[in-house]
Amino acid sequence: MSTGLVIALIVVGVLILIALFLVGRKRQERRLESQRIEAGSHREEADLRGARAQRAEAEAREQSIRAEKEKEAAEAHAERARELDPDRDPDREE
Repeated sequence: MSTGLVIALIVVGVLILIALFLVGRKRQERRLESQRIEAGSHREEADLRGARAQRAEAEAREQSIRAEKEKEAAEAHAERARELDPDRDPDREE
């Protein structure tokens, strides 16, 4: 085998290795970019769900406060009804 042919084969081999390395790197970059996009999508969904959950919690707190006020009003009316009831035994605790 001539020296020129050996050098040519080595050069071709090195070029093939470089090409394979570059293709692999490009494939990895595409995969990473795809993962970044997917992660961004998941972040957006998490933010939306978090905001919805906070809104639902706030509504639940408000509803609880309204329910407590209604309960207090109902108890006040019941107490007033007991006070006004002519058939009530004043010595008997209810």
